[in-house]
Amino acid sequence: MTKKVSMELAGKPFSLETGHLAMQASGAVMGRLGDTVVLATCIMGKQPREGLDFFPLLVDFEEKLYAAGKIKGSRFIKREGRPTDEAILSGRLIDRGLRPLFPDGMRNDVQVMATVLSVDEVNDPDIVAINAASAALMISEIPFEGPLAGVRVGRAGGQYVINPSYEERKTGDLDLVVSGTENHILMVEAGCKIVPEENIVAGMKLAHEEIKKLIALQQDLVKQSGKEKVTPTIFTPDESVAAEVAKYAADKLAHIMFSPDKSLREGGVGALKDEMLKAFAERGLKAAGSEDPNDVKKHAALAFYALQKKVTRRELLERGRRLDGRSLNETRAVSCDVGLLPRTHGSALFNRGETQAMTIVTLGSSGDAQILDGMEDFEETKKRYMHHYNMPGYSVGEVQPNRGAGRREIGHGALAERALEPVLPDKEKFPYTMRLVSEVLSSNGSTSMASTCGSSLALMDAGVPISHQVGGVAMGLVIDHERGNFKVLTDIQGAEDFFGDMDFKVAGPRAGVTALQLDTKTKGLTVEILEAALKQAHDGRMHIIDVMDSVIKAPRPELSKYAPRIESFMIDPKKIRDVIGTGGKIINEIIEKTGVKIDIEDSGLVAVTSKDPEGMKRAVEWIRNLVREVEPGETFEGKVTRIMDFGAFVEVLPGKEGLVHISELAPYRVGRVEDVVKLGDVVKVLVTEIDSMGRINLSMRALMGGGGGMPPDDRRGGFTDRRGGDRGGHGGGSGRGRFGRH
Repeated sequence: MTKKVSMELAGKPFSLETGHLAMQASGAVMGRLGDTVVLATCIMGKQPREGLDFFPLLVDFEEKLYAAGKIKGSRFIKREGRPTDEAILSGRLIDRGLRPLFPDGMRNDVQVMATVLSVDEVNDPDIVAINAASAALMISEIPFEGPLAGVRVGRAGGQYVINPSYEERKTGDLDLVVSGTENHILMVEAGCKIVPEENIVAGMKLAHEEIKKLIALQQDLVKQSGKEKVTPTIFTPDESVAAEVAKYAADKLAHIMFSPDKSLREGGVGALKDEMLKAFAERGLKAAGSEDPNDVKKHAALAFYALQKKVTRRELLERGRRLDGRSLNETRAVSCDVGLLPRTHGSALFNRGETQAMTIVTLGSSGDAQILDGMEDFEETKKRYMHHYNMPGYSVGEVQPNRGAGRREIGHGALAERALEPVLPDKEKFPYTMRLVSEVLSSNGSTSMASTCGSSLALMDAGVPISHQVGGVAMGLVIDHERGNFKVLTDIQGAEDFFGDMDFKVAGPRAGVTALQLDTKTKGLTVEILEAALKQAHDGRMHIIDVMDSVIKAPRPELSKYAPRIESFMIDPKKIRDVIGTGGKIINEIIEKTGVKIDIEDSGLVAVTSKDPEGMKRAVEWIRNLVREVEPGETFEGKVTRIMDFGAFVEVLPGKEGLVHISELAPYRVGRVEDVVKLGDVVKVLVTEIDSMGRINLSMRALMGGGGGMPPDDRRGGFTDRRGGDRGGHGGGSGRGRFGRH
């Protein structure tokens, strides 16, 4: 039986419905906001997966082009293929909020799938998906400590807007997504146009009030359709083995773990673990109720990891002691370098402790922009700024096959991309396509923020006129829920991320924030804690930007000599066809003869790209001449293109001809046109008139000291010869075809 609950969400109808779709899933809920519809389903594996040290949750966000009434643009493949970057980012958005709400130690596979069925070009399906996914888990038998709800907050004209439309997000300065429970926040994602921290905090508080309403709506649905939850198998270490691990390793761990060198720390911890397992085997230690020696190893390994976590957290909470000896608000040593690579268009190296990222800039023409063909790209969308992030296995001292970018790489790249977008120059000012690639060469936490800092430095090194230097820092947290005590950590390293409760990335220039991303492992995060973290992050960011500014404080005045040059200018959109020509004949001729690349947009923006200054100059002049208007009184040197009995046609501009009547060829009477000019001659002419039909009259005589003006009365208008023949073909110009992209 169908069950449905509904409410008004920021003045728009929002509903959750279950009972008539996907009946074999553990839980299935259809969420609807306006005419945007998402089906969220969940399923759990019947048996836990032994040997895993993590919870196997898989969240997929499925974009369907039919939802937007689109067919895939490829001529050969019409089925949806691998998920777009946007779909992957939306899946991560859902995952990060859901994951902390499953029981610790649970090892059953759980899959959550959000399938977009309809999009209305107003409401983003990701918010619908967050709420529908939580509702599906809540009504299922899957253990889940929700509900979780999510909302988007925008800000336009200084006013906050709940769940802004696509259009409102474009014009606003804040795009903030928050998900959480009734009392706590679990996930934050934001892109901002340099917004002060206090405005972000206000947005989070407003979002949490709306979250409470959505939580109540899900609880109503659970009352009507909820199933009884199953009790999962929880993988925790055997108590007796855990006690032996603590007795053997606790004091030694407290000494070994606190070292500023990651390799020494990890090497020492690994050696201690091996030594402990060997000692347990020699003693014949057994887990309760088991004779299998391998069970002891499994339980001891779990207990050893839990002990590492306990020691790290205890030292932080009780003594404010960090693994590498820093104070809570201190960043690791920061150093930077720019201009490392001789033939790239821009490069930078950013080091923070043992984390090292090298970012390289490549500049291209506007035609190099990425064309997006996703479900939410309602019109053809081009992306002129791209950031790609790579993290090979050697960066963490491991052997890993290179299988291309995964979800993590796409997510980190998108975060760094979002952080820099607000400081990029307008396309009209800087018409280049920019691709940045961050190669993580060494990792010990916060590689995404290192990539962000490296990107800012590399853009300046490339001479891209960005408006501000952008720095980023990752904030951590350790919280004791029983005592209400917490510590915020600046610039966390890997172990502080693993053993802590939060990874809160904050990026932006001195004036404000441009990007946020929050991951948390705790269910007890509040707006007040995040406010404290933002304030502490501000100080850390200022210190990092100070170091970056000491290396390069402003964009270089000139582009690299290896970067292409682009000259852009506007033309009348009605004259685009004059530049293109029939079937692209004219534009292809320009490209062939000058060696440039030409991009023309529907707005009339022309961008000419070339590494050859002379070729660019010729192409720009050619295009300008194609679209310019000839004015009376102007002088040109042109080639004689046609000879008639009544005069000669001269090409004054590409595709534009004018007539020199026989009476205007010379300051004396001319019997035959060929007596003065021949086909192909280059002659100097004066524009004497543009008639009502746009035809151009020229004179050579006027430039020879013989006067000018209109021909005698018996040749009025200059358009008919003495025999009355028409001067057909005058006005010239090439045929004009439909504008296309080149």
